[in-house]
Amino acid sequence: MRRYAQSPSPCPMAGLLEVLTRPWTMHILWALSTSGPTRFGALRRQIEGISSRVLTERLRLLEQKGFVYRDYEPTIPPSVTYGITKRMKDIQKVLGELDQLARKWQQEDVPGPRTKSMDQREGEATSAG
Repeated sequence: MRRYAQSPSPCPMAGLLEVLTRPWTMHILWALSTSGPTRFGALRRQIEGISSRVLTERLRLLEQKGFVYRDYEPTIPPSVTYGITKRMKDIQKVLGELDQLARKWQQEDVPGPRTKSMDQREGEATSAG
């Protein structure tokens, strides 16, 4: 398993981005924040394409950083449930705004009849940038 640097960055945003920009991390956090406490197997099925190994690594990191909690029940078979912490609830607001933006852009990207005004707006955006 890969070990992550423990030295704090002088920039608080750099440390946060270090955690959040890892592959699958935002997807895991989104799934937990929208589904509530979720067992490991259900979470793996919910996040299509993620391997058990990567999911385990990301959950351990997120638990270590205080974004998620792990609830272990010593039953047969063992039950492990993950959920978001109070710290994550702060980020959940940002994720909600990103969800709204993603939905808006998805609607804008739906192919439809092109109008002259749409072509003009795109031309203005291209010439301005």
